[in-house]
Amino acid sequence: MNGSQAPTKYKVGLVQMCMSADPDANLKKGVAKIQEAAAAGAQLVCLPELFRSLYFAQHEDAALFDLAEPVPGPTTDVLGKAAQRSGVVVLAPVFERRAPGLYHNSVVVIDADGRIVGTYRKMHIPDDPAYYEKFYFTPGDLGFRAFDTRVGRIGTLVCWDQWYPEGARLTALQGATTLFYPTAIGWHPKEKAAHGAAQLDAWRTIQRSHAIANGCYVAAVNRVGLERSREGDGIDFWGSSFLADPFGAILTEAPQDREAILIGEIDLGRIEEVRRGWPFLRDRRIDAYAGIGERFLDRS
Repeated sequence: MNGSQAPTKYKVGLVQMCMSADPDANLKKGVAKIQEAAAAGAQLVCLPELFRSLYFAQHEDAALFDLAEPVPGPTTDVLGKAAQRSGVVVLAPVFERRAPGLYHNSVVVIDADGRIVGTYRKMHIPDDPAYYEKFYFTPGDLGFRAFDTRVGRIGTLVCWDQWYPEGARLTALQGATTLFYPTAIGWHPKEKAAHGAAQLDAWRTIQRSHAIANGCYVAAVNRVGLERSREGDGIDFWGSSFLADPFGAILTEAPQDREAILIGEIDLGRIEEVRRGWPFLRDRRIDAYAGIGERFLDRS
């Protein structure tokens, strides 16, 4: 749907949920949450990263590649029907099996008629204690993308992408009115007392900065709950999903310790208002940014 046909205001539903070890149960739960969000007025619903399973990247195990599936595939088939039944756009995170030995951490954009609009593949892949994603996921090769849906043009990135202003900028420059970040992030329990507040604040701050710098809405959609690993203490996923407006104001925010469905409104008039008063896109020095494509600007 082009911009002239899309609504000037629409509501989003951000699903913060915990997962079980049963992929089918998680999928059924996701469908129920979509229906619940739609009943509350949402016209677009976003699920958390890798919602069909526990966060398996806490350790490396080749057998877990069996969790992956093609696109289109079982998850997109079920969620496509759910989108069509409820008349909502669905952002569906999927562990994508592209080919034998080739997997991506992806989000499939499903329009309100159940049709797949397109796929985003996570570009930035972390490799940190209990986040061993480089073992599982090939970096995305589709670039940063915006998608036309029934509610208008939106963009989606995934978790570790949320720390990189370049990804937010390139998606916003394609006309995305909202940047969605399906996420799986939390505390290492032993670090929570000393570093937890600062880590959560940094996570919230960097995403609010994307909203401000680009004059668009930003939605972070996290999982919640303690997921124990085979080794170590697991990850205490910190919830705290939120929607920020184009000047970084938090419009709605979920708790740290329980499931929630956030309903928030996207107002395209607010984007226009903020960008007129704070014209960051106008004043960008696009002639002076040549070095941004370098890994580091060595002086030698």
